[in-house]
Amino acid sequence: MKAVVTVTGKDKVGIIAMASDECSKHGVNIIDISQTVMKEYFAMIMLVELDGMTVDFASFAEAIKGRGLKLGVDIRVMHEDIFNSMHKI
Repeated sequence: MKAVVTVTGKDKVGIIAMASDECSKHGVNIIDISQTVMKEYFAMIMLVELDGMTVDFASFAEAIKGRGLKLGVDIRVMHEDIFNSMHKI
């Protein structure tokens, strides 16, 4: 199973390190990553693999979101089922 993780906020040192550390702590593998800085704003999208995840999905999403808040960025995790269900509408 996969998920999409988005990170947005003011650019600062350590955003990518924090997000990848949180993924690693929970057994989530980063498959692909794209990031950009637009003036002072940071935006990143990661495609992650959940098969090795050591906690349930909600716990991972809450943990990475909370860690982002401490750094001052917004992190959202969307399970691939959200995208798959959009094709059925």
